[in-house]
Amino acid sequence: MTDTTNPQTSDLLPEGLEDRLPASAARITTAMRACLDVLDGHGYDRVRPPVLEFESSLARRMQGISTRTMFRFVDPASLRTLAVRSDITPQIGRIAATSMAAAPRPLRLAYCGDTALIRASQLDPARERLQLGAELIGVDTVAAAGEIVTLAVRALSAAGLTGISVDFTLPDLVDTLAAKAMPLAPETVEPVRRELDTKDAGGLKAAGGEAYLPLLYATGPFEEALAKLRDLDAGGALKSRLDGLEAVAARIGVDARITLDPTERHGFEYQSWFGFTLYANGVRGAAGRGGTYRIGGSEEAATGFTLYVDAVAEAAPQPDAPQTVYLPIGFSEKKAAQLRADGWRTVEQLSDGEDPRALGCTHVLDDGKPAAL
Repeated sequence: MTDTTNPQTSDLLPEGLEDRLPASAARITTAMRACLDVLDGHGYDRVRPPVLEFESSLARRMQGISTRTMFRFVDPASLRTLAVRSDITPQIGRIAATSMAAAPRPLRLAYCGDTALIRASQLDPARERLQLGAELIGVDTVAAAGEIVTLAVRALSAAGLTGISVDFTLPDLVDTLAAKAMPLAPETVEPVRRELDTKDAGGLKAAGGEAYLPLLYATGPFEEALAKLRDLDAGGALKSRLDGLEAVAARIGVDARITLDPTERHGFEYQSWFGFTLYANGVRGAAGRGGTYRIGGSEEAATGFTLYVDAVAEAAPQPDAPQTVYLPIGFSEKKAAQLRADGWRTVEQLSDGEDPRALGCTHVLDDGKPAAL
């Protein structure tokens, strides 16, 4: 048992949590501001839902969201169960369905905030994450999907990321094909979906999905994979979806590399016909995900994306060191205010013997002007 009275152990943080010190915090803040500026510039208004709310509300707004991954406790005021959010998207759905139900559609909302998990994966041990994203609510069209994907790519570019790629998927692919073009017994649909997701040809055959084997190979660079899918879609069940993917890809153009993995389901628990994953140079794992979905309760259509700001910031360029002016005792308040208005940071001298360089200063106020140290 850990001795919590021991100073060497009592100040340790729980597994999966960490302090962000100035250099790391600066990178995160810079990346966050760059992304939010892009969203704001495209007409997305920022909202700030609370970090915790009633468990029942979080659970019913998005299909596939499990409150078992969330920290939960009883609210002493209402005696109802509260949960700390693990995903902000359901909260945006609640806002759209309640407080902003009468707002004109399409509704464009942006957000950024912390989320927490009870347990993290081995690949990503972080249990607290900064989530940033945008939701386009009230429309389910190819144009909406194209806007959202393009916006996500532009946000990553603004944060300084390079080598951006977008991997498209069709989350409802099996359901669409199983309905008519490639019939499956109801009890077979989920096993076939699972084996396609794991890319297990043997398991797919055993599950009764031998006819679906060609889908395992319709992956890779977008144009090649799309052509394979069109060849497989003899009955035309996927034509509208494939045409939609082609239109979205055309809108992205050369701003990102595009690939297609039509059977990928991991991370797309509540998406409908379209989903995408974002990658970039230097980012471990995905930089973000998005797609189309329905808001639980109202069943309103929406399209959105989430960026994992912590991972994005680690791969983004280190911000330039701020130009900081040291203000000796007796400095002019008016001059200091002017310097800050001009974009300088200022640090005031509080006592004799201070070392301006050790305090991070690059200049010192000398005769009313900043002089380099």
